[in-house]
Amino acid sequence: MNAFEKLRSGQHCHVFDDADYVRDAHGEFDRCRRLCWLINQTDPNDTQKIRELERELFNGNFDDTNFLIPPFQIDAACRVFLGKNILANHGLTVMSVGTITIEDGVMLGPEVALLTVNHEPKNIRVIYTKEIHIKRNAWIGARVSILPGVTIGENAIVGTGSIVTKDIPDNAVAVGNPARVIKFID
Repeated sequence: MNAFEKLRSGQHCHVFDDADYVRDAHGEFDRCRRLCWLINQTDPNDTQKIRELERELFNGNFDDTNFLIPPFQIDAACRVFLGKNILANHGLTVMSVGTITIEDGVMLGPEVALLTVNHEPKNIRVIYTKEIHIKRNAWIGARVSILPGVTIGENAIVGTGSIVTKDIPDNAVAVGNPARVIKFID
């Protein structure tokens, strides 16, 4: 079982002392940091080069209908599963060791943070993760932070600056810190 599978099964890992974590996660972090840097440094008009680098970042699992606007930072692209027609505005931060699924048609505003990792309070070098799932056609506003274990429902809207700590149902509009549902869309 590799480090990503351990974390997905609910196990905790020490970020320096767990040999599997150091090998698997640190290796993926290095790979992704390099590729994100290359993408972020590429002339924005060189879309062919950016597409090649994005395919490499996502190990070939990147649909050409997706549009990620640089700069962005993804720490473990091997644990990000993207649908089609996804738009992510600039400044996206993805801490995905715990796995992130983003379905078709999702829109992410500028400076969104998707965070699957948390730390043990008594030993901050020990981490655990929970998955994030963003369902079809959800719209995540600018500077929203989505925390570990959250599912954003289909067609849901999360307002600018919100911090999402709990699931948001389908067709809901949620805002605030912590985000709470204020209405539903017909």
